[in-house]
Amino acid sequence: MEQHEDKSARWFMYTSVLFFLVTILIGLIMSIRFIAPEFLGGIASLSHGRIRAIHTNGVLFGWLLAADMGLCYYLVPRLAGVRLFSEKLGMATLGLWVVIILGAVVTLGIGDTQGKEYLELDMALDILVTIAWVMFAINIFATIARRKYENMYASLWYVMGTILWTAILWIVANLPVYAGVNDANVNWWFGHNAVGLIFTPVGLAIAYYFIPKATGNPLYSHKLSLIGFWTIAFLYIWNGAHHILFGPIPTWLQTVAILFSISLLIPVWTAVTNFYGTMRGKWAQANTVVKFFLAGTTFYLLTCFQGPMHSLRTVNQIVSKTDWIVGHAHMAVFGAFSFFAMGGIYFSLPRMLKRPVFSEKLAEWHFWLSFVGFLGFAISLWIGGFVQGLQWMDYRISFLDTVKAMFPYYLVRMFSAILMVAAQLMFAYNVLRTARGNGHAPAAPAVA
Repeated sequence: MEQHEDKSARWFMYTSVLFFLVTILIGLIMSIRFIAPEFLGGIASLSHGRIRAIHTNGVLFGWLLAADMGLCYYLVPRLAGVRLFSEKLGMATLGLWVVIILGAVVTLGIGDTQGKEYLELDMALDILVTIAWVMFAINIFATIARRKYENMYASLWYVMGTILWTAILWIVANLPVYAGVNDANVNWWFGHNAVGLIFTPVGLAIAYYFIPKATGNPLYSHKLSLIGFWTIAFLYIWNGAHHILFGPIPTWLQTVAILFSISLLIPVWTAVTNFYGTMRGKWAQANTVVKFFLAGTTFYLLTCFQGPMHSLRTVNQIVSKTDWIVGHAHMAVFGAFSFFAMGGIYFSLPRMLKRPVFSEKLAEWHFWLSFVGFLGFAISLWIGGFVQGLQWMDYRISFLDTVKAMFPYYLVRMFSAILMVAAQLMFAYNVLRTARGNGHAPAAPAVA
């Protein structure tokens, strides 16, 4: 059996968990400010416009993408039957990634931004991201090229797709050649596909690997996994314009975006059917890892039902630009793909270190506080955002009154955010103590 060093995988995971803790604390500060606007006021770097960009970029790139890269460094060599092509290259990629994230905190904190949603980083950092991604791609593709097994499992397809699609999205969206309506259209082409063609395929790659491992069940259907892959490849890229319905873009383009958004129900149902089918018989006695993937799959189903539905003009005219969208976005990034990443870390880290997780009880608390906290967070924004949208459509209600009406929903969001932060504190502590080890603890169970 091939012995894996896993140094790059472990350190990407450690770094991502640290960034997750910091950026979710920033999210808590933001939620408090909707209740108490003067909280930590008077500090320019902590103004809402600046820390929101730090929060979103920190969660997307500092936590989730870094965690996903670490998990790819874990699963790709095992599916290929060989060691990672270069641990040195992996560690160099991590070092550059840390420089990028810290650079983003500094530049966004001083207000240096391109002013585009999810594309706030300045050109110098954009170039560094491109270089880091090329380094990551070389390591992954070289590992797959040296594989012992001719047939490639679904996760490898999804990882390779992620690398290719991310490169296209990042380079095209950051070209300094757009202006006006075209700029807005490209911005949301990237904004939506950042979820659809970056975090979705790599998240599914993780789920396709760890769900069979954690349950001990074979994958329900390989055919469904490939149908899902190719429908994502051909359908997802065309629906970003549904974020600017009723905007200054052609009606035909809006309609095309709506049609392709509805068609996304196809890859979603292939994945959800596959995951639920693979977890069959394990729900009642599910361990913590299975619970994370079960919850993540359910959140993935919900968010990918919401997306096509809110692309419909009748729904979009109510919820667009409201806090309903905030709840929907968090459902994808936190509810689905962060749950997948956390489950993957809980499964892989003990096996890389050859010792059990420090505390299963703490992991259980982490799951339930994350789950309950996020439900309160999301549901309060879905209900409040729908109310907010209906009030905006009523010309008799002043905008200030619509803001006041959101107070109870923002209050629920703040208390829910406290639970989510407490959960990630437990997560970080559990990962830290697992990494340090107990000395006398028995080895983690082997993986078939």
